[in-house]
Amino acid sequence: MSTAQPEVASPEIVTAPAEFRRRLLEGMAAAIRECGFRDSTVADVVRHARTSRRTFYEHFPSKQACFMALLQEASAAMVQQIAAAVDPGALWDAQVRQAIEAWIAAEQSDLALTLSWIRDLPSLGSDAHHLQREVLEAFVVLIQNLSDTPNLRAAGVAPPSRQLAVLLFGGLRELIATTVEDGGDIGDITEVAVQATTALLGPRHPGRLHHP
Repeated sequence: MSTAQPEVASPEIVTAPAEFRRRLLEGMAAAIRECGFRDSTVADVVRHARTSRRTFYEHFPSKQACFMALLQEASAAMVQQIAAAVDPGALWDAQVRQAIEAWIAAEQSDLALTLSWIRDLPSLGSDAHHLQREVLEAFVVLIQNLSDTPNLRAAGVAPPSRQLAVLLFGGLRELIATTVEDGGDIGDITEVAVQATTALLGPRHPGRLHHP
């Protein structure tokens, strides 16, 4: 008579779906670094992820869906990275520099993905447009939250309006985009980005720029 006990699912089996999804997103990033989004294939993704096409389609309906999920997670991580880099107890202009340097460092950490975001995402239809708006709104909230601290208010810096935050995000994003596309080092734009942000948010500007 057998004395074997019933099998119990191991922690690895329980967490496998999340682990496979993570590997597929990393595989997508690796494929983009290797040959760009447009020239990469699902086969490239699963090769880098060390998994199968069947597993891929269990998690994503298409290469585009996987790409957009990667960008969504990358942008969320970037927002967290920037927020964590800013010391709310520092002088207001030092906080501006901390935020800009963290933003540029995040973009520099994976230039292939930055380029793909700039060149490929805008052409991918309504879902891509929705993602772009989602990221925009996340950065608007980030900029407003970082500007809404006692130290900044004491210095006469108020949270910017949504319009001004959009202007700031769009301008810096375009500066990063053109620099990368031209083959430049985006670290070189740090000073002008800090100067522009300081000028837009600084206490010397008329109060109407900060009105909601």
